Formats: sequence, C-alpha cells, structure tokens
Amino acid sequence: MERNREPGRSVAAALVAARASQTHAPRQPLASTRDHNARTPNNPTQQPTANSRHMTSAIELRHISHAFGGGAVSVLEDVTVTAEPGQFVSLVGPSGCGKSTLLRVLAGLLVPSAGDALVDGQDVRGRPGAVAYMPQKDLLFPWRRALANATVGAEIAGQSKHDARERARALFPRFGLAGFERAWPVQLSGGMRQRLALLRTFLVPRDVLLLDEPFGALDAINRREMHRWLQEVWAADQRTVLFVTHDVEEALVLSDAVYVMTARPGRIQARVDVPFPRPRVPSLVTDPAFVALKAQLLTELDRGMPPA
Repeated sequence: MERNREPGRSVAAALVAARASQTHAPRQPLASTRDHNARTPNNPTQQPTANSRHMTSAIELRHISHAFGGGAVSVLEDVTVTAEPGQFVSLVGPSGCGKSTLLRVLAGLLVPSAGDALVDGQDVRGRPGAVAYMPQKDLLFPWRRALANATVGAEIAGQSKHDARERARALFPRFGLAGFERAWPVQLSGGMRQRLALLRTFLVPRDVLLLDEPFGALDAINRREMHRWLQEVWAADQRTVLFVTHDVEEALVLSDAVYVMTARPGRIQARVDVPFPRPRVPSLVTDPAFVALKAQLLTELDRGMPPA
C-alpha cells in the first residue's frame, strides 16, 4: 500500500492549509454550488444547459510527472485525469504507482515535477485549501471527542467553533454516529472511525473531495456497508469525488469512471466509464455485465504491470 512518509504531518498540513483557502472563491458546504440543471450521473435524463456544456471541469490533471530524490525515483509519468462537476471518479492501480501522490498534488501539498493541476479551473500546484482531503488513515486526535474531531477542518477553514459544531451535530445521524458525539476515538469501531473521518472531510466547505483508500483497513462486511452508506451521502451532496483504491470491485460499485494506472512510474493505462444506474444495490456485483467490466479492468491492470 502506498503510504505517506509522514502521515500525521500530511493531514496536519492539509488541515492547516485550509486557512489559505480564504484566497479562493467561497464554496457552500455540503451542497454543490454549481448549476443543478447540468447533466449529472444521478440525473442522466436532464438535458445540459448552454452554460453546463461549457462548464469547467471540477478536476484537471494535465500531463503530470513527478520524481523524488532529485529525479532518482520516477513516480508519475505524463498522467492526465479529469472529473466533471458532481462525478465520482476512481483511481485503481498497484501499490507504489503514484495514486496518493496525485491526491497530494491536487491538495496543494506537493508541486509536481511537470504538468498542471487545476480545481474548478484554478491552478492548485503548491496552493493548499481548494479541496477537502482525507488521507489513508483516519488520523483522529485521541484527545478530542468525536464531535470535536469532526469539526477540526471546518474550524481551521475559518468557521467558528460554535457554528461548525452545530452543523456537525446535525449530521451525526446521517453519518451513522448519533449518540456518539461525546465518545473518544478509542471507543469507536473501525467503521465508525472512518465515518467520523469522512464527516470531518465533508464538513470542510469545498466542492471537491479527495478520498485516499478510506475503507482499506476494513473487513469485507464493513466495507460493503460503507459502500452503501457513502453512495447515499454522496448522492445527497453531489460533490465531485476523486477516490483512490486497490479494489477493482469497490471502484466499479462507487464510480462513474475508473482510471487504471500502470506500475511505477504510474501512467494511465485506461479510462473506463461505468454505465450502471444508481442507486447500486449489493447484488450488482453478480450481474454478468458487472462481472464482464470487472474482468476488463483486471485485464488492463495486468497489461500495466512490468513483464515477469
């Protein structure tokens, strides 16, 4: 699994950097600020308006390359990824192929060696605060109760503690955490910790969410439940999500489009659109069309691996 060398420092940087977002245009929390008449994955029959046809992509990574160690270790090579407003897009690839590095570039925490990174048409290279970012680990503060943990990002982004906590309190039932507002992190199950970390991310008032393997540490049963829950939360908010995972099935269940990456240096091997209607029920994974698309993605992953 691709890990940040200093995960605690990374999440702290992401949260503190939200203060810098005051220089960006303000965005409304927990609701898209964009034209809701535009065609979206959950509204496929709505005809796009003249404005929506020319709408700026929510996420644009253009020809991103990056190397560490003064160029000694090439991690990414000419990677281009786009996500339209309200889309759920996943990155799938082997460990070490640069998936997490791409998220750090979009979060403004890492300046790539080459290429452009834009959120809502604005350059975010080295400019943190344009997105809400959830690293691989939940990184809850053990000395803060659940409610206080949920509001860390929103408070650092400039909201008052009172307002942030009132908004968080109202959302605890929706995130399956009702009654646990005063619980310590150690008292929460793995799934509850992940939901709390996601709530913390959702409370940051940004239209773009970056989620780095949020369910990687969960067992199959809890992960399946989290898939159902995340789809419901995302459908209600219609924010743009870039989601990193090693799990092809997880990517297909959640996504509108999946980018398959090669082994390091990571390149885009394929982009596959996911045609299944929403909401997606658990039995979808046994549907022949789903099984066929999963096989296609696995084939693309194999093609992106170096020769044995």
